[in-house]
Amino acid sequence: MLQLCHDVFLRALKNSDSPFAVLCAANIIVSSGSLFGRLFPFSMDSQNSSPVYLSPLQEDRLNTLRSRLQIPFDGSRIEHQDALRQLWRLAYPNRDIPPLQSELWKEMGWQGTDPSTDFRGGGFISLENLIFFARNYPGSFQALLNKVQGQRADWEYPFAVAGINISFVLIQMLDLQSSVPSSKSGVRFVELLGRDENAFDHLYCVAFRLLDAQWLVKRASYMEFNEVLKSTRTQLERELVLEDVLEVKDLPSYTMLDK
Repeated sequence: MLQLCHDVFLRALKNSDSPFAVLCAANIIVSSGSLFGRLFPFSMDSQNSSPVYLSPLQEDRLNTLRSRLQIPFDGSRIEHQDALRQLWRLAYPNRDIPPLQSELWKEMGWQGTDPSTDFRGGGFISLENLIFFARNYPGSFQALLNKVQGQRADWEYPFAVAGINISFVLIQMLDLQSSVPSSKSGVRFVELLGRDENAFDHLYCVAFRLLDAQWLVKRASYMEFNEVLKSTRTQLERELVLEDVLEVKDLPSYTMLDK
């Protein structure tokens, strides 16, 4: 029966316009009893009761990630300007790159004509996350950028700004600014980081795809973005603590990503 549900799930995912596919993708929780889970109220102690011991590799990779978090976006730095241009090339490969201040940036989901004003607490890592998404999962990146899947709202969430918010939420959820992560999600993430130095970037891509699925399930509009972001975080927290998740690719929601 479990295999049958799994096969149905995979077939449904191939039809991205299917409400059933999106619902399953947004709410899936693998457990010993069933493949599909609904969003029941979920209680989870935010603190890990056991001491956390980091291996030298985990500590090194965590410190490297933390160093990335400390870099603010600086529109006056050439490398940051080049990163913005790189993002444009990945998003719109057949179009000319606009000036760094242009109305055209709004098409990507920046709030104003100057993307540098939108980063704020997201930092340079949020731009790196968007570039990683575009490079490694171009199918999903383009689908979300152009809002081609599902029944969309009249007032959609802005793609680029949503990406910055996702970076910020993940940093909070994983407790990355503490000396040692103490939340269950944070502790599990360090384990994933020990197996893959790009675990944060891959998790970001999963989170973005999951956010869009939640958006479609809720038939949300712009004013409900924070609610959708919160439910996305809740779903990720559930999936991260599953016993059989040894790397990001084991997360149930990873199945939704297209390369």
